[in-house]
Amino acid sequence: MPAPLDAAAGVSPVARLSESNLRANALLAPIGPADDVLAADAWGHGAEWVASILASLGTDPSRLDAATLFGLPGGDLRARPVLSLHGRVLGTKPLLTGEGVSYGYTHRASRDTTVALVTGGYAQGVVRSLGNRADVAIDGRRHRIVGRVAMDVCVVDVSDQRPARGTDVVFFGDPDAGHPELSAWTDATGWTAAEIVAAVGTRAVRTVVA
Repeated sequence: MPAPLDAAAGVSPVARLSESNLRANALLAPIGPADDVLAADAWGHGAEWVASILASLGTDPSRLDAATLFGLPGGDLRARPVLSLHGRVLGTKPLLTGEGVSYGYTHRASRDTTVALVTGGYAQGVVRSLGNRADVAIDGRRHRIVGRVAMDVCVVDVSDQRPARGTDVVFFGDPDAGHPELSAWTDATGWTAAEIVAAVGTRAVRTVVA
């Protein structure tokens, strides 16, 4: 069962699970021979939680399409993502023109800017190849992950923003809520959407929201 929000500690990102989206998607998921939606800990969403919601709806999990149930690419276009991945800002610092960040300096600043250290690294499923290729959302604005993703953290170019320590950072989620889309991760990594949510959902702290 997902942990409550205040259980998120250390540098672990948080996978927020939308109960309302799961319930709505279950009504859209086609009935018939389909995927094992409870496999891989319900594709990283938490098998116990997913099974309990489906049971409350009187829905047989063995007969549902997983992409639609979890709101992933390839499912019903009306389905909304159930899982969104969130980190938080640990701090910010100036980065001057020509200075590099993270291992190997795969990114060097083309201008004076500000970077933020953000919780979430490859140990939690934030794949290394996302560096220099994917954006996050902070206070409604998009910012690029720069340099190589480290084990537990990554660096984000926040330009002229100065987000406070603890500010929410959205890696991916529901585009209707202004979140970056999961498709950016599939494009950058070559992984399928199912592989990504299973990887991050089983490694992040999980919490249920409305």
